[in-house]
Amino acid sequence: MTTFKAINLIARPKAGPIGPDIFEVVQKQMPTVGQGQFLVKQNHMSLDPAMFGWMSPDTESYIPPVALGEVMRSSGIGEIVESNHPDYKVGDRVMGLMGWQEYFLSNGQGLNKVTAPLPDEAVLSVFALPGLTATQGLYGVGKPQKGETIVVSGAAGSVGSIVGQLAKADGLTVIGVVGSDEKADWIVNELGFDGAINYKKDDIAAKLAELTPNGVDVYFENTGGPIQHHVFARMNAHGRIVVCGMIADYAKEVPDLGPNWIQVIKKRLTIQGFTMPDHFGDVPKLLEKLTPYVMKGQIKHRAHVLEGLESAMTGLNLFFTGENKGKLIVKL
Repeated sequence: MTTFKAINLIARPKAGPIGPDIFEVVQKQMPTVGQGQFLVKQNHMSLDPAMFGWMSPDTESYIPPVALGEVMRSSGIGEIVESNHPDYKVGDRVMGLMGWQEYFLSNGQGLNKVTAPLPDEAVLSVFALPGLTATQGLYGVGKPQKGETIVVSGAAGSVGSIVGQLAKADGLTVIGVVGSDEKADWIVNELGFDGAINYKKDDIAAKLAELTPNGVDVYFENTGGPIQHHVFARMNAHGRIVVCGMIADYAKEVPDLGPNWIQVIKKRLTIQGFTMPDHFGDVPKLLEKLTPYVMKGQIKHRAHVLEGLESAMTGLNLFFTGENKGKLIVKL
């Protein structure tokens, strides 16, 4: 094989669904592996809501946008097939930002060896960005305490489902917000959440009041949309709001208005946004925190796998429709 397939970003997305028209499928020359380098054959690639920000022209975001004409950014997992690096050998599994492409040439910077005896899908679903994001957001920002109540939006998603299970294992009352009865059933009967709200059919205010009689101490925000106003109104004094994602607003030209700040003063609320690039140096510590929960069987997951590199170009729209069930992954 002398070439391999990659997908470049060639235009900025507009409001609405993402289409193949903003991408270009290209053939790239197989690189020569130099001294201190190794070649990775990527096997599975992660699709994440953060990609909508990476494609935007916003230069003031937490990470520079993907340049037009460059390979679309993503994290993935693969196997080393050729190596001239003393610390990496053929057959090693590695994980990190490798982009929408079949092969990736590296000197080791930004990639981590995968030693857990788990399938690629499980690693990407739990120990990669979803688990790291959930752990950092919940403990670094949310500071949960046993006996408190937490509400998690996007609760059946890759991050939200882990947040809820960690909180439940720590003795909190956990309420999840989802977009279907099937997802509500999954988080309650499979993951152990104490209750679920289907924002598409339930009376959100009434259901939230029923499920949180003692108010809300921690709100883990993954989606934005109308639910944020209802949860905000039920926050207890000194409550913490962890702002992780706003998927409901990413495709809108004008985002929805947020809650009024008067409640922030009255209830002395702490509201903090965070992104994982600020905490990549903390990955070993975060994995040390997360791993015991996984080993005790307290963290379950499910993956939604798409087939083929090109499926990524339209697969991102599943985040808008809510049709994905679990961590969204592309199998190359």
